Order: sequence, then structure tokens, then C-alpha cells
Amino acid sequence: YDALKPISRKGHNWYGTSFLMTPVDAYDTFVLLGLDKEAREAKELIFAGLNFDVDKEVQLFEVNIRLMGGLLSGYELSGDQKFLDLAKDLGQRLLPAFSTPTGMPFRYVNLKTGKTRDSISNPAEIGTYLLEFGKLTQYTHDSTWYQVVKKAALEVYKRRSDNDLPGTTINVMTGEWRNTESQIGARIDSYYEYLYKAWLLFGDQECREAWEIHNKSIKKFLLTEVPSGVFCTRVDMKSGKETNPLYGALDAYYAGILALSGDVQTARNVQKGNYYMWTNFGIEPEEFNFRTDQITDPSYPLRPENIESCFYLYRNTHDDQYLRMGQRMIGDILKKCKTKAGYAAVKNVQTGELTDSMESFFFAETLKYAFLLFASEQTLDLEKIVFNTEAHPLKRKTTKTD
Repeated sequence: YDALKPISRKGHNWYGTSFLMTPVDAYDTFVLLGLDKEAREAKELIFAGLNFDVDKEVQLFEVNIRLMGGLLSGYELSGDQKFLDLAKDLGQRLLPAFSTPTGMPFRYVNLKTGKTRDSISNPAEIGTYLLEFGKLTQYTHDSTWYQVVKKAALEVYKRRSDNDLPGTTINVMTGEWRNTESQIGARIDSYYEYLYKAWLLFGDQECREAWEIHNKSIKKFLLTEVPSGVFCTRVDMKSGKETNPLYGALDAYYAGILALSGDVQTARNVQKGNYYMWTNFGIEPEEFNFRTDQITDPSYPLRPENIESCFYLYRNTHDDQYLRMGQRMIGDILKKCKTKAGYAAVKNVQTGELTDSMESFFFAETLKYAFLLFASEQTLDLEKIVFNTEAHPLKRKTTKTD
């Protein structure tokens, strides 16, 4: 199944037919944890049942980061060609989405017919393909893959405001911003992440420059200090003025990418706010107002970003406070989310009520970062791999793709 329903003990498929998101997302985690039997079982399920030749419309972004990312890391970890063949097949079926006047993709594409829909997209769903499609270029020696997705990401960058900030939603047909609010979380987050990681993985200087220009503006306009810590607010992309002091679980990744890029002091400050967000409410809420401490979305869908930032900060500093932070967060998940069949998302962090959902990213990201935070650094060397946004490890090579 694509996801687990741990309370009712059933499976859930996103599109009526299974794309095996759970085994694909879990495979490299099993390998890293040394769970050889489970890794074998996941691989057998994938090879026996995963088929993209279906008349189904899928969300480009999620299918790319979960399935494409998982298949590519599966190929690199196992050397089994079938993983790469599946990844290439999926890539071919996603390409029609990029056939727009701007080169920025539609949000949905039919895997069989190539029919597309939903031209109102966002930077994350436009720019989060660089790592996966860059890998396809590496393994097929066809530069088209990377060129197509790099053009899409840089089209967002080209449309930044005079303050060097993107908005939240954009029309991929016309290139016009529909929502001019700028922030670092949902709908923008992995666009920033991939600009920097495309530099790490492929040595792409243009992407690095775009990241640095954006990040300078994030620190200038969004970083906000309040008594409880440092948070990133939301602003109008044009004026730079605050629109809404909201912050949440997805925003917590920013401390990690700062640590990875070498800005350790800012990362430490942001992680202080991240940890406050977790401990103040028992488990972090999806979103809260950091000026008033009021929760605006009380759910916790088992997200990894806060633990992920502890991982990057610990790797960079070896400061034990990040182990203690991670221990607290993991302990809360074990205590509050465990069911008889897996771990359940929290419907309301204030009441502790659970909801019948365990997304595949719990295997791919939350468990992986929880393990790696405490594992020997030889288990996974950050000099040799880059994680995609679903925490699928991809091997760093010296060859450039562009």
C-alpha cells in the first residue's frame, strides 16, 4: 500500500491502485538499519508489483520525491538495474508536465496519456526535481532530464521580487504570481533546499548562486527574534513587510539546511526556536503564531524536519544538546504516537487525539533521521551522499550534469 492506517489496521492507496509508496520509501531505511530481511521483502514487493503503465493522474511532486527518489537510491544501494529501469520509466511519464510556455510544470500528469492539469503551482512543486532528474542524466548520459527541471527551477528564480523573494503560488502558463506572500515552509521549502543541494550533488554554480541570493533575503526579511527563539515569519515578497507571524513543523528544516551550508550560528538560533515549538506544545503543531503562542493548526502528521535539523547540527558541531533534543522528540513520538500496528499521526497535539494515518515518509525520513542522529558517522558519510527531500540518499559524484 501507499500508506498505513495504523488504528484500523488497513492500507490506503492514494489513487485507488497501489504505487507501493511504503516499500519504496522504506527500502533504503531498511538497508541503512541493517534490516536485511525487511529490505529483501520490500525489494521483492517493488519488483513484483510496481507498474507505472496505468491510466492514473498523479501529483508530480510527491511521486517524484517518494518514488523516483526511492528507486534511484535503491539502485545506488543495491546495484540492481530494475530499480533504475523503473525510475527511467517514471521519469518519461512525468516529462509531459513540463510542456508549458514557461517550462514550469503542471501539478498533475496522467501516467498513461500524459494529460496534465492544474496550472496554479508553487516553487516547491516546480523546483523539487533537480536531484532526481539530475541522477537520470548521470545514468543515461542524456542531459535533457536535468536541463528540463533546471529551467523550471530557474524560471521561479527569475521571477523573484526586487527583494529576491519568491511568492507562494504562481501560474505556470503565464508566469504571474497568484499569491505574493513569501515564507520558508509549505509550498516553498524544498525549492530552496534543492538549489543548494544541486550544488552539493552536481557542482551546479548557478543553483548555488540562486540559493545564496535567496538565503541572504530570508535572513534579512524573514528571520525574526522573539523571547522564545528565532523563527521565520511570512512577508509580502515585494515590500518585505510581515503578513503573518506563522511558523510550523515544515519550516523546521531551515536550521538543517543552514547547518549543511555552513551557517552554523544562524542554524543554532533557528533550532532553539524549533525545539521551543516542540516542547511548548508537547509535540510540535503543524502551525502556530510565534508572537502570540496560539496554535493555528494542531495536527502533527509524524513529520521529520525538526529531528532532521538536529541531525545536521549534531554532525556539524558534535554538540550533545542536539542529541538531547532528538532524544526528547523521538521519545515523545514513541510515547504518544505508537499503536498496535505502527505509529499514528496526531490530530491535536493539545488533546493527544490520534488520527488513522501513517504516511510513507515516516519510514523514509522520520525513522531514518532518528536512527542516524545516534548512529556511527561511518553508517552514512555526508561527504559522500546528499539526501533528497524525502531523505533518500543519493551518491555525490564529481561529474557535472550541465
